Amino acid sequence: MDMKRDYYEDIELFSSGTVLFWSVAFLVFLFTLPLYIPSYNIYLFNIIMVHVILAVGLNILVGYTGQISLGHAGFFAIGAYGTALLMIHLHLPFLMALIIAGLISAFFGFIIGLPALRLEGPYLAIATLGFGLTIMHIIGHWDIFGGRMGISTPPLDLGLQNSPYSFVIEGDVKIYYLILVITVLMVVCARNLMRTRVGRAFVAIRDDDIAAEVMGVNLTIFKTMSFALSAFYAGVAGGLYGFVVSFFDPFTFNLILSIVFLVMVVVGGLGSILGAVMGATLITYLQFDLLKNVEELPYMGEILVQFSRKWLTVIGLANFGSVALGLIMLGIVIFEPLGMFGIWIRMKKYWKTWPF
Repeated sequence: MDMKRDYYEDIELFSSGTVLFWSVAFLVFLFTLPLYIPSYNIYLFNIIMVHVILAVGLNILVGYTGQISLGHAGFFAIGAYGTALLMIHLHLPFLMALIIAGLISAFFGFIIGLPALRLEGPYLAIATLGFGLTIMHIIGHWDIFGGRMGISTPPLDLGLQNSPYSFVIEGDVKIYYLILVITVLMVVCARNLMRTRVGRAFVAIRDDDIAAEVMGVNLTIFKTMSFALSAFYAGVAGGLYGFVVSFFDPFTFNLILSIVFLVMVVVGGLGSILGAVMGATLITYLQFDLLKNVEELPYMGEILVQFSRKWLTVIGLANFGSVALGLIMLGIVIFEPLGMFGIWIRMKKYWKTWPF
């Protein structure tokens, strides 16, 4: 009988031999991926993993705690600028600067989490939206952040800069392995955290915050903790993103980016770590590859170009990607409320009972 006798069984990484086998196989696949794919695809995978980290963190807030946020582009920006500026001005090693920038984002997440004690639904969404827009404009008007011209990241140095202990990483492949290790660690940590007392408190708040408070869950602590933890993940993702793209400006972190992050979580599946990973992977692939050049789409590209020339304008064809993302989100909400994670669950059930 498959019976759990200890709470620590919930946080076991591998609940069975099958899970262990496929987990190891998937990790081997990821670590050998640069050997047989083009260099551009390595860049794409770097962006995907950055978005996976952010989507997992956002899912902790939205999916597990039930608090909406339209300001995660602001936390993302704090992580990107914080990591780069700490390395430029204080000459800190990359990993130290990344953690400190993540903690700064967590601090702002804690501050933004305070209104969440009294605000819900659209009011909370507006509050977080205001934060994201404020961060974008502050960065754009202060010279220390490079103003509207943006900044370039310094060399990615894991050691002490300008010393014999310097260890600079260059190239998409080396950055890929660094981001892969960080992504795996943060996803595993999020997965296990949601199975602990803290994660259960988050879920209780999502389901019914009044009942949770009656049962002894401190809403002040856990709501602000959820915001801070989600912001920390966004800050770390932003710090990694800055070194993937090498250059960024304030307009990179706009409202549309926050909406795209939310789309990743909804499409993947609310309240699921695996769903966040799948949603971030799909949406990033659509944005940065499949829908980047609509006219080059197989079969549909020429049709869309002809339709746009006749009824719209070819210039507006670039917005088709945003339209497609919106349609995908609507389809998921209408036909599969559990998102891609729900599709994955049905597939597992089907193959477990196949051929019966």
